[in-house]
Amino acid sequence: MEPEPERGREPVTAEAVLRELRLFELRCQGEDVPDKLVELCLTHGLGPVALANELLAFVTSKDLDLQLTPEGLHAFEHEVLSRRGRRGRDERRGLPYDIHSLQELYLRPPRGSQKRSNSTPETPRPKRALTSRSPYGLFSPGSFSPSVTPSQKYSSRGGRGEVVATFGPPGWPRRGPAGAGGLGCPVRLFGSPERSLSKPYRTMFHRALDLREALAARVEELGEVLRRHHGLQGFSSTSLPAQESVTVLGHIGCDGNGRLNASSVLLLGDRDTSGGAPLPLDLSELSEYSLFPGQVVALEGTNPTGRRMVVTKVYEGVPLPFHTPTEPMAGERQVLVACGPFTPSDSLAFEPLSDLLDLLGRDPPDLCVLFGPFLDSKNEQVESCQLLSPFSDVFRLCLRTI
Repeated sequence: MEPEPERGREPVTAEAVLRELRLFELRCQGEDVPDKLVELCLTHGLGPVALANELLAFVTSKDLDLQLTPEGLHAFEHEVLSRRGRRGRDERRGLPYDIHSLQELYLRPPRGSQKRSNSTPETPRPKRALTSRSPYGLFSPGSFSPSVTPSQKYSSRGGRGEVVATFGPPGWPRRGPAGAGGLGCPVRLFGSPERSLSKPYRTMFHRALDLREALAARVEELGEVLRRHHGLQGFSSTSLPAQESVTVLGHIGCDGNGRLNASSVLLLGDRDTSGGAPLPLDLSELSEYSLFPGQVVALEGTNPTGRRMVVTKVYEGVPLPFHTPTEPMAGERQVLVACGPFTPSDSLAFEPLSDLLDLLGRDPPDLCVLFGPFLDSKNEQVESCQLLSPFSDVFRLCLRTI
């Protein structure tokens, strides 16, 4: 729920803001300055009096001229307003996270803080060596799960082996068996050696402030690409009411803890024009769309109340150009990429991985890339504590089998 406005608080208008500024002999230089002052009030939740006090303190501390310019207001917003009450503003505007929650997500827990439970299933099977060459014996021995029952969902699925998308010119010839023509596939570093990792690197252990700065910089960078590619004039603030169609920039977020859906999607505005303010989206006017959390987009639509935008058009990301090799290839290359998890959601039998290995045996590619997770933490048997060994043991077993 939105907080109730303060009783007796003066509405934010250009006349009210200018009247307060004149009390301190602050003057505006440029036609866009009054509108920018109103935008600052609405974006950062300030009244005319509070904004005038903050501006006077900023001008006095910096020993600046009393003439307010667009450049000066930009510096004022960046140095004062963006750092003022950031946590309180995030909570008031209903962001799905703030700086403290991000720290809890990414700070490394102390060693030994997460102890394994001593509880086990009532009738666990004893560990035994691998004796079977069947997929269930290889991927799901009794040491990992008391149940290796094949998944009913996986065996009864539809569209098995169906090609849903293809890439390449029509009639592109398929490769023959592996090793045809004696072609090799050397692997070399892409890009300069200075930008390549030379030692093990622990991901997801960044500081929350670094994550926020990197995300803001990425939104600004991709926003400029979108603006040039689609010929957009500029971006408006997500906090300003707009009866006419406007274009806003930001990245997609979710207003809850569940999956993203048409009722929970919102836009987290960019830092430059919107100060990161969230804006719930109404997608009912779109005939089709495809969005995911974190996606940087520019949206066109109306925002009559300043609290929900009716989206009429989505400007999605600009695809990168395909890589042009500097040296001609000796022949055709086939690359196979597969993404986990490689178990069904209701079983620990690695049937999808077994089918993938069968495919690799029939038509081996030059390069195969497997992305995790090999075993999903949301697997029904994992969540019910039926996994009797650590994930690392399961992963090593999968690698030995592959």
